[in-house]
Amino acid sequence: MSTTANGNDSKKFKGDIRGPGAPSRVIHIRKLPNDVTETEVISLGLPFGDATNLLMLKAKNQAFLEMNSEEAAQNMVGYYSTVMPFIRNHHVYVQFSNHKELKTDNSPNQERAQAALRALSAAHVDPAAAAPSTVLRVVVENLVYPVNLDALCQIFSRFGTVLRIIVFTKNSQFQALLQYPDGVSAQSAKLSLDGQNIYNGCCTLRISFSKLTSLNVKYNNEKSRDFTRPDLPSGDSQPVMEHPAMATAFTPGIISASPYAGATHAFPPTFTIQQAVSSPYPGLTVPALPGALASLSLPGATRLGFPHIPAGHCVLLVSNLNPERVTPHCLFILFGVYGDVMRVKILFNKKENALVQMSDSTQAQLAMSHLNGQRLHGKPLRITLSKHTSVQLPREGHEDQGLTKDYSNSPLHRFKKPGSKNYSNIFPPSATLHLSNIP
Repeated sequence: MSTTANGNDSKKFKGDIRGPGAPSRVIHIRKLPNDVTETEVISLGLPFGDATNLLMLKAKNQAFLEMNSEEAAQNMVGYYSTVMPFIRNHHVYVQFSNHKELKTDNSPNQERAQAALRALSAAHVDPAAAAPSTVLRVVVENLVYPVNLDALCQIFSRFGTVLRIIVFTKNSQFQALLQYPDGVSAQSAKLSLDGQNIYNGCCTLRISFSKLTSLNVKYNNEKSRDFTRPDLPSGDSQPVMEHPAMATAFTPGIISASPYAGATHAFPPTFTIQQAVSSPYPGLTVPALPGALASLSLPGATRLGFPHIPAGHCVLLVSNLNPERVTPHCLFILFGVYGDVMRVKILFNKKENALVQMSDSTQAQLAMSHLNGQRLHGKPLRITLSKHTSVQLPREGHEDQGLTKDYSNSPLHRFKKPGSKNYSNIFPPSATLHLSNIP
């Protein structure tokens, strides 16, 4: 096969029929979703360098992306060999092409590809140019679901090693200051993440360069973290900074933050995060996030590899229950902390298993990410996505010993109103309870 991929007849082009070859500037991307755009494909490679050409084979759900250097292509393939890339919740496959360059024509399909390349190349920050700062200011707008320090660390560590981070609430907005070791990482993060949503339709990231040149963190806790200083005390959860402009920025946070259990630096955990995602950057391992983060609308950003519950799937399979003690009401109350429970069904012949139907897939994800592995009646819960899309009620005249309950009209639902403030009060299980509405 020729080392030049010719796009004159892309319908007949069969792509790389052999396995991944030696390093090449040309990347072969397979299993693309049917409605993928040129921008989404290009964005897969953008954090690693400029893309110089693109050949889309939409009929075959494939594409060839030519990077500006072999080094950029190697970095891209190396990264995606350890972190599963996603586009629109579809797992895509990235490998070196057997071709060494792309030659494309002026067909309408290629004109769209070239226009996308020009647009993104114009927006792409030149790595050689000096960045205004290595510190980014991050504002999270339309905060419907909880976001915390660990969530931001995981998102931003995709673009480089996060050295220090501070989160705070100012003007009723959740904000953060985040420091990278170099300007290139800060530029890449700003370019790729500014304006993107952490969750579908909400929690929008607004990113700018900070006037600060460095962050001075005094405590390692849920409000601030210095990964270069694991010896810092935890303090009283109120980070102290010497910069006067930040002295008044810290009011009690509206976001719950969990201890950074996945970090290689040992911060004292108060609960255990079950899964962790390894970062390709030295000295940083980050805990797995709620899967709705996989809906990040950045083209190609769902490649961050977080497990995701598809829209419309809101039934959880809960197993390893104590059949002697568990009841539908017990599960309704427990899972109701993380969303509105519609129905609960304890399986008749397998009472250690139950189905819990939440109001929507995001609430199901929140419940699963917070409760999986937690102990109930002395046994650790195992929670997965059920193949069922709803919990069926018993047919009329059929008794199931009260194992199935319908809570769709329950007055105890906490999240009926869109954007309810109760979303800001979602916390992992702990030994401390918060009681409210006491007469």
